[in-house]
Amino acid sequence: MTCKAQACSESSRTFPFPSYIETNSLVVQDEYIVIQVTMAGRASYYVSYQREPFARIKIPKYSLPKDMHILSTDQGQVFAAVQEWNQNDTYNLYISDPRGVYFTLALENVKTTRGLGGNSMIDLYEVAGIKGMLIANRKVENQVKTYITYNKGRDWRLLQAPSTDLEGNEIYCVLPFCSLHLQLQMSENPYLSGSITTKSPVPGVIVATGNIGSELSYNNVGMFISSDAGNSWRQIFDEEHNVWFLDKGGALLAVKQPTVPTRHLWISFDEGRQWTRHSFSAMPLFVDGVLVEPGMDNQILTFFGHFSDRSEWQLIKIDYKSLFTKRCAEGDFQTWHLHNQGEPCVMGQKQIYMKRRPGVYCMLGKDSSRILSAEPCICRAHDFECDYGYERRGDGNCLPAFWFNPATVSRSCSLGQNYLNSTGYRKVAANNCTKGVKEMYTARKQQCPNRPPRGLHLATQDNKLTANLGSNVTFVVQLEEGDSLRTNIQLDFGDGTAVSYSNLSWTEEGIRHVYRSAGIFRVTALAENSLGFDSTSLYLHVTCPVEHVQLLAPFVVIKNKEVNLTAMVWPSHSRTVTYFWWLGNSTEPVITLEGSISYVFTAEGMNTITVQVSSANSILQDTKTIAVQEFFKSLLLSFSPNLDEANPDIPEWRQDVGRVIKKALLQIADIPPEQLLVAVFPGIPTAAELFLLPSKNQSDARKRNEEDLEQISEILVSALNQNLVEFELKPGSRVIVYITQLTLAPLVDSIPRHSSSAMLMLLSVVFLGLAVFLIYKFKRKIPWLNIYAEVNHEKEQEMIGTVGQNDATMPKITLSEFSSPKELMEKELEVRVKRE
Repeated sequence: MTCKAQACSESSRTFPFPSYIETNSLVVQDEYIVIQVTMAGRASYYVSYQREPFARIKIPKYSLPKDMHILSTDQGQVFAAVQEWNQNDTYNLYISDPRGVYFTLALENVKTTRGLGGNSMIDLYEVAGIKGMLIANRKVENQVKTYITYNKGRDWRLLQAPSTDLEGNEIYCVLPFCSLHLQLQMSENPYLSGSITTKSPVPGVIVATGNIGSELSYNNVGMFISSDAGNSWRQIFDEEHNVWFLDKGGALLAVKQPTVPTRHLWISFDEGRQWTRHSFSAMPLFVDGVLVEPGMDNQILTFFGHFSDRSEWQLIKIDYKSLFTKRCAEGDFQTWHLHNQGEPCVMGQKQIYMKRRPGVYCMLGKDSSRILSAEPCICRAHDFECDYGYERRGDGNCLPAFWFNPATVSRSCSLGQNYLNSTGYRKVAANNCTKGVKEMYTARKQQCPNRPPRGLHLATQDNKLTANLGSNVTFVVQLEEGDSLRTNIQLDFGDGTAVSYSNLSWTEEGIRHVYRSAGIFRVTALAENSLGFDSTSLYLHVTCPVEHVQLLAPFVVIKNKEVNLTAMVWPSHSRTVTYFWWLGNSTEPVITLEGSISYVFTAEGMNTITVQVSSANSILQDTKTIAVQEFFKSLLLSFSPNLDEANPDIPEWRQDVGRVIKKALLQIADIPPEQLLVAVFPGIPTAAELFLLPSKNQSDARKRNEEDLEQISEILVSALNQNLVEFELKPGSRVIVYITQLTLAPLVDSIPRHSSSAMLMLLSVVFLGLAVFLIYKFKRKIPWLNIYAEVNHEKEQEMIGTVGQNDATMPKITLSEFSSPKELMEKELEVRVKRE
């Protein structure tokens, strides 16, 4: 992330990568810096060459790497092991151009070995002292074989097995059915040599553990050595040994593996042809490591190990200076020509080295190996590898891969300029050949053509199709073909605003825009020049997190009748909210883009409805419980004004008030609790609905149940009309419960003959809602309320006490104890006459 310190803000920040850098992915080697960025589960890699700006690494399009290891960055390019999407225990070896950006395949299915720490170790070994020489173990048809290359992976071949064994018996091993295979694991103990070792002071000498056969095996292994850079091999031991180079490579030291105790060491002065045995301990020692002291005049070895599992560590120092008879003179050296099976040109040149003559017991004291001459060779086909986007076919030629269009010209190529048109080949990095086929295989300089725009791509910088409302969205426009300096770019953000640029270079850092409203916007890019145009679009979801959701649903519904459920969200933004409806006991939700849904309940009982609202990265939910019955009755309730003053209009408060109202009603009449349901409505003035449900345990006929509900309804209406239902909101504040309507609520049921009642019920609810509002605003002008205010004001203390917690012993009231509706009407008329 970069921005100027004096103006660093969300809108001024720039991000050099589309996502965050993976932890522990940073690799800094020589002139290269490599990092990994993972986005949408897919890894991308970026490289900086000589600390220049990062560029995205290009490997073959459908490699789709799961993992990448940087193996080497010397000799002017990057070696990388890539585990592709279809690989588990193997990696593919890729090699880059000098800038580390464009990679081509060098070897497929390289074997891996699991280290002690659980990390993967690639079976690839770079031979010290010889440029471009590598050895690898490759898996071929479920067999692991060892291959060698002399030109950085351009060509590979199997290793020729020794012709005789240790006893001089002839070995019958014919390529490609039989060859020498080497173990290439580096030792995790720095004081052991590992299974293979080479040193720059002794170029061409390779000592390794291996076996002869059709594939690599870890049974019946021996030690093998090559004195001519892998062209020929000899066996030196029939057991595994650790081997070190002494005196700058003038001698070889061999000791058995630590798993076997030993008293002896072996020394060779002729590159492993003859060995002399020396004792270094009176008792067999498990050698855990050997330290070769550095220094020109220091010929000291330090052995450390243990006699048994219970013994302490033992240190043994050995001065091996007495093994040498003299200091090496000019006549003790010879020349050695590097070659590849007789071919003297390796990496484009003929190289002649100066080495100590084998069998001479002279002390080098300093690094005497040097290249006497390096004469360039004439360039031939094996000095060139396939360029990026090309693959080597069976005839050895490099042809375009199916996904690569060789006619594509960089968009930075403008009319009047020149570009390098690839021939499908590039010279192997650090190869020094000259002339020959160099001109034929080298990319040719050509003039940039004038061409219409093609392959226009539009994306957000983070490759996401969502953005938060008010955030800064950066769009990236890319063009595969076309003159970027002579192509006009237009970008329509889909919200009524658009921008235009005279050429593509103005958009390199991205095009920023801030959306002021939520929704789904169609963003369109247009690239146009005198020869044609190209366009592309994306759909961006600009979302605002939901802060509140409320589920609106009836408290009681009729079985087998359709009911509407509605989710109210705030803030409300269309097309950017997803609703998940969990209905009844369903295990899978119903998913909608609208905030309403219709549903039919087919069984009686209590049903829980949950709606989850998803927007941006937030998910909120609300839950309601609905009673499903075949029929029920309901009464609308209102309250004295002091309840509105204490109404915070939140669900919890409404639930508590509904519970108190139900308790008050149960103390007035002898009614089973499960037959009453009180639902307090949202909003002010405070109103509620009282539901009367049929008995669950009654086995009588439907008519009997209906009659019971009618009787309960008459009892409650009479009590409410006489202001007998009240509760204490807080000390000194009592709330009276009224009935909003004077007539009894109709019976609601599911019988088909009442099909016209649905509209009537809807109109009744609207009318009664209006009535509640009018009662609240103008209750002093309503006659029957005025009756209560004028007539009963003097007699308040004489009326039946309020229903509270201390009234549990109050006797229940039956229907016969209340005045009939006719008597109530007569009293009302009498009061009106007196007032007139």
